[in-house]
Amino acid sequence: MKITIVGAGDVGFHIAKRLSDENQDVVVLDKDPEKIAQINENLDVQAMLGSGTSPQMLKDSGVTNARILIAATDSDEANLIACMIARNLNPVILKVARLRNQEYLKEEKLLGNEGLGIDQVINPELVMVETILNLMMFPGASEVIDFEDGRVKLVGVTIRNDSPFVGRRFRDISKGEGGLLVGAIVRGNQVLIPHGNDHIKADDLLYVVTIPDQLDKLFRKLYGRDRELKRVCIVGAGATGASLAAALDRSRISVKIIEKDSAICTNLAQNLDKVTVINGDGTNRDLLREENISEVDFIVAVTGDEESNVLMSLLAKTLGAKRAITRIDKLSYLPLVSIIGIDSVVSGRLSAVRAILQYIRRGKVLSVVPLEGKRAQVIEAEALRTADIVDTPLSQVKFPKGAILGAIIRDDKIIIPSGDSVVREKDRLIIFALDKVITSLENLLTVKLEYI
Repeated sequence: MKITIVGAGDVGFHIAKRLSDENQDVVVLDKDPEKIAQINENLDVQAMLGSGTSPQMLKDSGVTNARILIAATDSDEANLIACMIARNLNPVILKVARLRNQEYLKEEKLLGNEGLGIDQVINPELVMVETILNLMMFPGASEVIDFEDGRVKLVGVTIRNDSPFVGRRFRDISKGEGGLLVGAIVRGNQVLIPHGNDHIKADDLLYVVTIPDQLDKLFRKLYGRDRELKRVCIVGAGATGASLAAALDRSRISVKIIEKDSAICTNLAQNLDKVTVINGDGTNRDLLREENISEVDFIVAVTGDEESNVLMSLLAKTLGAKRAITRIDKLSYLPLVSIIGIDSVVSGRLSAVRAILQYIRRGKVLSVVPLEGKRAQVIEAEALRTADIVDTPLSQVKFPKGAILGAIIRDDKIIIPSGDSVVREKDRLIIFALDKVITSLENLLTVKLEYI
């Protein structure tokens, strides 16, 4: 499958890396020589120096024979033009565009078949808002990923020293809690697929797959308190902060938003009913104290300055804020997050990478980006009649070491499997797997796990 990516920044680079790892035929275009050099040094893809808005450059890249065009530059206008030219050169190409200006999102005719014919628009800010709202729903979670429109959730939770789960076997957790299954563990620098007799350790980051109804019970056991969200403080009223404030405006949550720009504050105050708008600097310790930051359940630092976001988050937690959600867009910073004490991170670039990959894979394979070193995946596959996994109790199925079945989706029913569960033909399966066991998993499913 030939894929053309316009833009070799963080978003384009990480999409190209993942698709290259999956042996896709990838061409990356960018007019910045340094970015092209970085692609050539680090990735096994074709990198071309030139503008993605040049018809000749797109022709030279092979876009006329490509199946997908991903326009992922930092310029909305360049992304729109690249899609327009690609459509003219190849009417059947699938076009995905990263657009940050929400004004464009309102122009459905411009973006749709009557206009540019863009198949999918990815707005990182809106994806970030959805991520933040998910994290707020489950205080204590470092990551929340939805499957099946939220009917199945993958939640990352860190096990504290005083947790009742410390020392328990994973088999006992699955049996005793019901409705949840631990699919993967991040332990130090390792990613592990657990076995039933393995024990949970303090500081383990568990990725738990479950249904929403079971999450309340899980979080009560993990943190021993009601997880009702009462107070939130947002710092930064850009596109993400303003959208988040609007989403929370009519809720029962007490929300404050702090913004330096007085004109933006005036506009917000006119358009929000219940949110308290404060004109000030979120890095000011005295201001945070005056606004009772010690009483908030979440501080959400989403300004355009990621160093300030980190500073505000750490300062607020020092002053008593329970948890911090911090916007960090430089993907190279993400491995340092847990070391410095940040609870949860959101990233426009990471959101764009994930959303684009999930769309172009069309439900077959979903990459779980937060897993350490990207050495594990979540695979969504249909159970075929000829597969060894079908019509056999899971306790008798020889799953490769390094893979585990996390959920079975049968019609409208979500099944968190146990050893007695039986997979039926046409069931959809959500499977955790380390990269090294993909071939063995393909043999078990009697199907080539095509990524696109």
